Amino acid sequence: MAGKTEGIVKSQRVNQESEKDNSLQEFQDILKEAIGVLNYPDQVFDFIKTPMRFLEVSIPVQMDNGETRMFQGYRAQHNDAMGPTKGGIRFHPDVTPEEVKALAGWMSLKCGITDLPYGGAKGGIVCDPRKMSFPEIERLSRGYVRAVSQIVGPTKDIPAPDMYTNSQIMAWMLDEYYHIREFDSPGFITGKPLSLGGSKGRETATSKGVLYTLQMVSDLKKIPIQGMRVIIQGFGNVGSYLAMYLHELGAKVVGIADVLGGLYDPDGLDIPYLLDNRDSFGVVSNRFKDSLSNQELLEKECDVLIPAAISGVVNKQNARRLQCKILIEAANGPTTKEAIKILDEKGILLVPDILANSGGVIVSYFEWCQNNQGYYWTEELVDQRLKEKITVSFLKVYHTSKTFSVNMKVAAYIEGIRKVVEASRLRGWIRFQS
Repeated sequence: MAGKTEGIVKSQRVNQESEKDNSLQEFQDILKEAIGVLNYPDQVFDFIKTPMRFLEVSIPVQMDNGETRMFQGYRAQHNDAMGPTKGGIRFHPDVTPEEVKALAGWMSLKCGITDLPYGGAKGGIVCDPRKMSFPEIERLSRGYVRAVSQIVGPTKDIPAPDMYTNSQIMAWMLDEYYHIREFDSPGFITGKPLSLGGSKGRETATSKGVLYTLQMVSDLKKIPIQGMRVIIQGFGNVGSYLAMYLHELGAKVVGIADVLGGLYDPDGLDIPYLLDNRDSFGVVSNRFKDSLSNQELLEKECDVLIPAAISGVVNKQNARRLQCKILIEAANGPTTKEAIKILDEKGILLVPDILANSGGVIVSYFEWCQNNQGYYWTEELVDQRLKEKITVSFLKVYHTSKTFSVNMKVAAYIEGIRKVVEASRLRGWIRFQS
């Protein structure tokens, strides 16, 4: 089993890495297409195709064995015309500068679509937290804050959790920032524990946003959630909560996948059992002898396919074999540009990441507002306002797709670009005749 597991992980890593290196190009290609639809001049593309600011840092960390190891870290700030930049920090062995730059750009568009007073940012550290001890992760987290402290802050750039980071890591980062700046600043970072100024509903925000998006699509396509067959690729924070919500609403979650493999049952999986038996990184497939590869699972029959893990998993090699009616991108950039064209030809509705997974940044904004006000909301109020924002954003993007006769991906880019360009023009950063 160990050999099989290592083989699966290695093959997935090779496939994912080749796609991940193209993340920035993917962002720029669709950006250019959307700018063309809007008839903006080339200078607009040149202005927003890359981050305004990119910092690369080396972080020394003393490991438990006494040795000092250097870790590579990044922070990209795409555009701050709309306000301070906002974006998560991911800990992952495959983090690259191109990926971080693309993620920051996607976040700018996401904030534009959802009408948040932010620009986009992203951070990452090349590491594998699954192979590190708790104290080593804490020292790495604090070291990252020390390294980027001059360009972040509650009115500059506000970090948040992302892949393999959580509220505890945000707490360490908050504490380190407090020691550097010597004043209490809970609005410096979001996704914090409740006792340190976190918001109710933040941990489940991305999953709830995907759920509310799915409910909109359910009404649109007249496919009831009761009995809907869903595959969720990814069983971490987003995927596991989403599986739980859909199970409770009567959907059949027929497939789930984690980093080691996938599970599929056309009659529906026992989601409560899987949730109770997964490890802290969301891995549960290794408990079963008949697990599939992630790629095999993606191609299984279902009504709705939800990639909720990493980028590039749906590509030109497998897109024609997908058997879903709807694809909702809960992960960032899981579908390549070539795959999107194939899905359009097959009549598969794709709901783009910068709309579907915007629940995380929306509730992070709510947390930042609560920190600034010193007044904290109920979970019911957070969910109500999240649903309102997601609903308005979905309808806006859907209307734009019909107005310009483009798919939802390009329509989402159009909506995001409009806000970034408008703010930049008003500041006098770019000038052109519309």
